[in-house]
Amino acid sequence: MILSSFLPQSGLALLAGLGLFCQPVLAAEQVEDFSTHVELRLDGEGPWYRMDLPMSLHFAARHADLRDLRVFNAEGEALAYALTRSSASEHRARHEHALRVFPLRGAIDAAASLPSVRVERSTTGTVVQVVPDGPAAAGETVRGWLLDTSAVQAPLEQLSLDWHSDAEGFQRFSIEASDDLQHWTSWGEGQVARLSFADQRIDQREVTLPGQSARYLRLLWLSPQQAPELTAAKVVSASRESQPAAMAWSAPLEPVSQKDGQYVWDLPLGLPIERLRIAVERSGSLLPVQVEARRDGAPQWQPLASGLLYRLPQDGKEVAREELDLPGWMAAKQLRLTVDQRAGGFGQQVPRLEVGMHATQLVFLARGTPPFTLALGSLDAPRVEMPLGTLVPGFDGASLEKMGVAHGLAIPPQVGLHQAERLSAGQVVWKRIGLWAVLLLGVGLLGGMAFSLLRRPPAQS
Repeated sequence: MILSSFLPQSGLALLAGLGLFCQPVLAAEQVEDFSTHVELRLDGEGPWYRMDLPMSLHFAARHADLRDLRVFNAEGEALAYALTRSSASEHRARHEHALRVFPLRGAIDAAASLPSVRVERSTTGTVVQVVPDGPAAAGETVRGWLLDTSAVQAPLEQLSLDWHSDAEGFQRFSIEASDDLQHWTSWGEGQVARLSFADQRIDQREVTLPGQSARYLRLLWLSPQQAPELTAAKVVSASRESQPAAMAWSAPLEPVSQKDGQYVWDLPLGLPIERLRIAVERSGSLLPVQVEARRDGAPQWQPLASGLLYRLPQDGKEVAREELDLPGWMAAKQLRLTVDQRAGGFGQQVPRLEVGMHATQLVFLARGTPPFTLALGSLDAPRVEMPLGTLVPGFDGASLEKMGVAHGLAIPPQVGLHQAERLSAGQVVWKRIGLWAVLLLGVGLLGGMAFSLLRRPPAQS
């Protein structure tokens, strides 16, 4: 009885000890669990910060999708983060331009006819002066204004007018546009107002324009008897510039093998490469090339692209093409470049390859005490990134530009599978072996306890 009761108690004690042994293996992630550490400097207003990840950090990761990326604070807590790929964007800029204004005079009672004027222009199309087409008649007044917008090349979005302070009330006018002062297109109507009471005043000076280009604008008052005299006119134009997607480029890579115009490069892990760049050093080089790739462990090469690299003299200077676009659908671990030797090949030059992808942007929520550390390089790290819309409530296209920026203080150099990486991988393997050994030992112990209980003789009544 004493021996049989001792076995379960000793087994429980041993299981408790095994649980303590397993605790380091199952503990929460720490910075030391990752092979690459980069301290971050934060600029701008938080609490969200963004960072473009260089290619050297992609090479330092153990997974192409960066599932092993983490951001830690000084307390060792892992912070919430999201990843997004760079894409083409459109930059919109607004500019304000002061305009030259010219009065258009006519008879007050000639509401149905337009003022008759003669316009003198310079060779560039700029209005020099506007003079009446005939002698001034009695009772003429300012029927409207001609605005010279010939110096503005972008579409017109807003018009701003100013007039003498003694003119109050609402003023409506028609807006017309022209490029030659002969043919006019209606842009609708506008209204300005100035109202005052006691020591307060309300001004409405801005009028929305349709966002089209025009060299001249003509404003005609609908009630010229009460129309104010303009003192200034400004127009706001908007220009849109397309920004290509930002690219992350590797440092130049040396080929691991070269033979008969074929060059092979190894990457640290399979990556969806989207562009290649090879410097063509020798003038007069014309290189038809074919690019192939294969996945990690795959025996077969798959064709990705073909093209022409060159450096040729043209009109007294050199022109070069040194980049090739790839489809980006394949996680390439090895790349092979085949050069048509009939054109001479690279000659004595050893081609050095740069690989590029659309830049990945890290967005994280800063919490806790700085400094913050970006960590990468863990084979067993699970995916913990959050959707960007969840991490940043109310996220829209302009949210990224408003965030603070994180900078890596010491980005590690670009490396492949070096000793540090092999050591880290070996440590993870031993952790796995230790965990399985502990689990199997626990199962064996429980089986022994159950077997001893089954063999225990029945108690005497």
